[in-house]
Amino acid sequence: MDVNQPPARMRILIIRFGSTSEILLTTPVIRAISQQIEGAEIHFLVNRNNQDFFKANPRVAKTHVFQGDLSATVDALKAEGFDYIVDLQHNRQSKRICQQLNLPCSFLKTHAFKRWFFVRVKINTLPHQHLVERYFEAVEALNVKNDHQGLEYYIPDNEQFDTNDLPIFFEDGYVIINLDAKRNTQRIPTTKVVEIASILHKPVILLGGKEIRDIGQEIVSQLGDRAYNACGKFSFNQCASLIQQSACVLTGDSPFMHLATALGKPVCSLWGSTVPEFGEYPYMPGQRSMFRMFEICNLKCRPCSKTGFKKCPRRHFRCMKKISAVEVAEWINQF
Repeated sequence: MDVNQPPARMRILIIRFGSTSEILLTTPVIRAISQQIEGAEIHFLVNRNNQDFFKANPRVAKTHVFQGDLSATVDALKAEGFDYIVDLQHNRQSKRICQQLNLPCSFLKTHAFKRWFFVRVKINTLPHQHLVERYFEAVEALNVKNDHQGLEYYIPDNEQFDTNDLPIFFEDGYVIINLDAKRNTQRIPTTKVVEIASILHKPVILLGGKEIRDIGQEIVSQLGDRAYNACGKFSFNQCASLIQQSACVLTGDSPFMHLATALGKPVCSLWGSTVPEFGEYPYMPGQRSMFRMFEICNLKCRPCSKTGFKKCPRRHFRCMKKISAVEVAEWINQF
């Protein structure tokens, strides 16, 4: 046998169509496969919204985009010559793709009924596991183990943000406040943001999409020079760079919560209609002091949804409004 011969390649396809949060939570699995399987070549199938997510990640050889045409997607994937599929989506579409590729496959156990039962009946039968740990169950057949090093995200060099471009008030550090989330009941209310920011030691940068830029401006009008409205101004990667250079991140249940975690920043998360028990809270193994979750646990209406609502179904939004701004600020001010 030629000892100089390179190891046999194993081409692996990972499937996950979900939100940016759910894609971020796959990164420990990607790292573990790349480090623990000699010759592994990882491809990833995502939806169109996340097609650029892995462009700076050296562990992912190629990203494939599912745009709704199942037949065309399957034909393109067949041409790649995969050896194995890891289905971390496990819905009807991903199952059909796996069936038509007809390759060895392992998949995520979704616990969809248990989440529905928790929301509707308020009895939690979900396993006490983070989603990352459940992702690793899907690669047990490959003998891949969790290295407990947390999430990771790679920011392209050409999208790093120069903080010298910020107003002078921010030169000694700042706190990121994320105003965005998938649904309104996962967002921190404007009044709560103002209340917290007004007692923080550092100025704040407000992040979010352009659709909430007016909300950001309303907050700035109350906080003055202590706040900078960056909503809708920068790309996802520029926002990641701003987060990476911040002192701490305040956020609701959102992609930026997981992004901050991946970048190793202290994360203060406020929970409204969704709950950490769903298994998608900040994932920082061995670094429990780096994140804090604030929630009102004795509300009988929580959780009211798996993903949140446009408005509070009970019209009181106590899950967010009753969180103590003083306690939140005290935790953030230590950084």
